[in-house]
Amino acid sequence: MSRSMEEERQSEHHTPKFSWQRLAVFAALFTAFTLAGFYAVFDHFSGRTFSFDTRLLQPGVILATLVLLLVYFTADGLRLYYTLVALGARIPATAMAKLVFINIFFSNITPMATGGGFAQVWFLHDHGISVGRATAATTIRTVLAILFIFSLTPVLLFLLPTLGASSLSSDIGTALLVVAILYFTFFAVVLLRAQWLITPVTLIIQRLQVWGLISEQKARLWYFKVMREVLRFARSFSVYCKGPKTAIALSVLATGVFLLCLFSFPALLMWGLGYDVPYLTSVGLLVVTTFIMYFSPTPGASGISEGVFGSFFNDLLAHEHLLLVTFSWRFLTIYLGMILGLFILQRYLITRSQCNGEAAS
Repeated sequence: MSRSMEEERQSEHHTPKFSWQRLAVFAALFTAFTLAGFYAVFDHFSGRTFSFDTRLLQPGVILATLVLLLVYFTADGLRLYYTLVALGARIPATAMAKLVFINIFFSNITPMATGGGFAQVWFLHDHGISVGRATAATTIRTVLAILFIFSLTPVLLFLLPTLGASSLSSDIGTALLVVAILYFTFFAVVLLRAQWLITPVTLIIQRLQVWGLISEQKARLWYFKVMREVLRFARSFSVYCKGPKTAIALSVLATGVFLLCLFSFPALLMWGLGYDVPYLTSVGLLVVTTFIMYFSPTPGASGISEGVFGSFFNDLLAHEHLLLVTFSWRFLTIYLGMILGLFILQRYLITRSQCNGEAAS
């Protein structure tokens, strides 16, 4: 048996698990940070004013929103589905539809969106896909989205006049550009020269050990895990690139459509409220907002996303509409999916438990 097959077989016994108690804590943190973010928008950017505008309830606006949501959720599922196909795996459409909302729930309730990956791996493994392949698919799916966002952000930072006039200073803009360049450099090294990481990883872990932050045993464990994951990802990405070209193209296309829908919600809301804001300006501002959200340590970027959005769109919206658009944007892209994901997850776990009980009997 080859080493890769042996590792994959061993990983089957380490299916990711989650704790409802831990999720309850994360949910409380998510709620607290979210409320803090909305209060910051209300207090610092909207002039402590708020007004609900019934124009958002017009039939044309509601219909356009439903269509955009349908494309948004469908593209979200397809980008993972075709990534799996490129890796030689498949999952039923009904299961993929459930996974879309379960992922939205987990990825936004846990810090740094790590829970979404674990939840997807657990769900995919439950549907017959190996843990190794599921991990590779979810990682590559996320990296594809990051590549889109990180590629666009440096360009938009210096081309959009609105960004220059916002509270995002040029110093911060330059820092974001540096971060994007560092990310692409690291990504290229992982794929092309993974062995180059051995020395810096070793030095960092040794330094942590010298400072007494980790034990010798933990240092060896950390080194093994870091290098294992780097090599696994490089190998998985190589398999992905050698997969069916149609599946690869469709996974990239679905990622682009998903992100375009994600970035289009503020433009739709402003159109419904009668604003004449250039579409590219709205999309550009949200691309940079999403870029910043990737580095937020709070669950689902809660608090930070609302604050950054309010800062960027402050000059485009009337004060009484800023909080309304901020909440509507987050509700459509995050809260709605989280609510559906929670109900779908509960129903799935109940059904799964009943099936396991019948099988055991």
